[in-house]
Amino acid sequence: MGKLTVLALRIVIALVLAGSLFVQVWMVPLLSADLQGAGAPDGPRITLLAITVLGIACVQVTALCVWRLLTMVRRGTVFSNAAFRFVDIIFGAISAAALLVFGIAVLLAPGDVAPGVVLLICGAALMTGGVALLVLVLRTLLAQAVARDAEARDLRSELDEVI
Repeated sequence: MGKLTVLALRIVIALVLAGSLFVQVWMVPLLSADLQGAGAPDGPRITLLAITVLGIACVQVTALCVWRLLTMVRRGTVFSNAAFRFVDIIFGAISAAALLVFGIAVLLAPGDVAPGVVLLICGAALMTGGVALLVLVLRTLLAQAVARDAEARDLRSELDEVI
């Protein structure tokens, strides 16, 4: 991966982190005030706000892990066992985000929200879960690449001994 690509990805990740922090600090309190002003009951309002904050935290964790993986790519150490920790955390964060999105659907289902909206939110939860499964497939590919890299290293050392 080129230096320009890594730099561009880091800029995007930095913007995502800054934007998500802004939403957590400024927008969530405004959402809380709007929901309270609309007469939303305290239980569902607090639950929705907690789901929102936790969902944003999932995005932040994922962004930080991708940043660390980019650092490993730049150093040429991404095909090592250390990369699995970050990929596993990304998988967990995306899976948690899928559950949180489904939690929003469950929270809205008994209310005055149209069933189609609840169904759309369930679809979004399903798609988010699909992204988590995609990360799991990519983890398997990483495991194969790490194994091949180790095998190639062993073959090179044997070849060096022969020469």
